[in-house]
Parts: sequence; C-alpha cells; structure tokens
Amino acid sequence: MSGRPRVAVVFTGGTISMTVDPVVGGAVPTLAGADLIARVHGLDALAEVVVIDRARTPASHFSFADVLAIRAAIDVALADPDLAGVVVVQGTDTLDETAFAWDLLHGDPRPVVVTGAMRTASDADWDGPANLRDAVMAAADPALRDSGVVVVMAGVVHPADDVAKCHATALDPFRSPNTGPLGTVRDGRVMMVRPRGPRRRIDGPCGPPPGPVDLVTAALDTDGRPIDLALATGARGIVVAATGAGNTHPDLLRAAVEAMAAGIPVAVASRTGSGRVGPIYGFPGGGVAWVRAGAILAGTLTPVKARVALALGLGAGLDRNGLAALLADPSPP
Repeated sequence: MSGRPRVAVVFTGGTISMTVDPVVGGAVPTLAGADLIARVHGLDALAEVVVIDRARTPASHFSFADVLAIRAAIDVALADPDLAGVVVVQGTDTLDETAFAWDLLHGDPRPVVVTGAMRTASDADWDGPANLRDAVMAAADPALRDSGVVVVMAGVVHPADDVAKCHATALDPFRSPNTGPLGTVRDGRVMMVRPRGPRRRIDGPCGPPPGPVDLVTAALDTDGRPIDLALATGARGIVVAATGAGNTHPDLLRAAVEAMAAGIPVAVASRTGSGRVGPIYGFPGGGVAWVRAGAILAGTLTPVKARVALALGLGAGLDRNGLAALLADPSPP
C-alpha cells in the first residue's frame, strides 16, 4: 500500500465531462474519467485514486435501471477492504435523486460522495476540478464514516436525503433546506458540524420498480385527471406533490382513492421544497382527508425523492406498511 487512502471514483458523465461544441451549439460529453483526474492538481497527494469509467451520460437520461447499475459498481468497489470510500461523478440535473437512491441502499460504513459541476471544461470558471478534489478528500476522511451517501459541491457537505438543487445555473446550487449541511471542505480540511443522524434504509435485494411510478403536481385548478390517466396507463405507484402541508383539490383525492382501491400506493409530499406534510387541514382535499383515505405521507421528502423511495420500495417488494415506514421521517434512536 502507498500510505495514502484509496478512493474509487466512478465516472458517469455530466457537465463536469463536457466541452462546448461550436457545431452543435452547446456543451456535449467529451472527457473520460482519466482526462478529468489528470486535470485535478494535487489529487495524487490526497489519495490513491481507482478510476471506474462507466459512461458519459447526461444525468437527465438516467433510468432506475441505470441508477441500480451504478449502485452495483459502488458495491464492487467497496469489496476492496482497503478502500476508504467512493466518489460518484455525475450530472447535477438529477443528482439529488440519485444520491438519495444510493443512500437508501447503502449499508457500508464507508462514505459514498456524489459530486459534479455547474460549468463545463470550456468555461474559464470550470468548477469540476475543485469539486472533484473536495469529494475525494471527503471520501478519504474518517469523519465521514457512517454518514451514508453525501453530496459535496461548492465546498459544502450535504446529506443525501435532504439535499436539493435550488438554482438552475449557480455555482452553489445545492441546499439542505430542512436540516442544513453536514459540514464543509475548506482549505484542505473536512470540517463536520453535525453527525448524519438516522437514515431511511432498504435492507435486502432491490430491483427496478415493477412499472411506472408517476408524479402528479397539485396546482391551481388541478383536478383528478392526471391520476385517472396514470391509473389508466399502468402506473404502479403515484406521488402527489401537494400544496402546503398536503392539500389538494378534492377531485384529485377522489382519483387517488380510486387508485388506492385498485391496489396502487399513493404517497403525498409537499411541493414547497421544505417542511413536513401532515394531517392539519380538515376541509375536502385537505391533509386530514388524505390520511383517512390511506395515502402515505412522505415526511420532509421532496416529491421527486418521495418518488425515488416509492419506486425502490416497490422494487424491493415492500407492502403498503413497509412503504409507509420507508417514506416517513426516521426517528432518532
């Protein structure tokens, strides 16, 4: 052994791997994992990097099967007992979803750190090398042990279950709106401000969901037709992005009741981006009515993360009670 910590870096593509093609008129994937590693000054001094170059896929193209395949690559890397941790490099478009998916399935005490970039390698302010360096540093640091999957971007360490992309183009687009960040990476040091705490987990085998899991957003004048359509087209689960703390038009609830009667689990999350859904309002379509109808409450999960949990819970064969326990906010030990 070299004396340096060993870190596996799984490259999947994303903005960090892109350059601007003047013929196409936009950024396209061009850089492989080894190309990126070569551009990160001083990385060799931080860790012995094991490069796992999977693809150059935009994050907006990922399927659940892709996410599970990357998870399998993470597991293969962690079979090395000398490995300190794993970094996954990907596009930021769905990074908050994929990181949470891997967090649900991650049982190893060694950390998985997900990172990417908001600027391409053609940009003067390309943030890819700094983010990759910080991610490797975090994955190698014992302070991240038992933290599950985290996201490291712009020098901030975020928990996978709370992190959200809150800006389309900013260099620091990620926030943890409910719990706040876990720590920072600054001046060559990882500084944790709090432990990760309890996590949602799926134990045992997990495959792709058995069919589509649809996301329906409640907005002004949204009735039950989106759920009617989801049911008619074979949805195996439905997440409702409700207004406020879990409220919708009563006809949306009507359609959800019909879906649940057909054996389709329906989960309710808040479209606000932070805060917990709950049985607060008793008017038709209010949170109390959704709970009485048998909908699953997603706690503080965003609608897209509730969809990830519902889909993977179905892929793991969980029944309605198991799905409800998975989506609920975990209680302190």
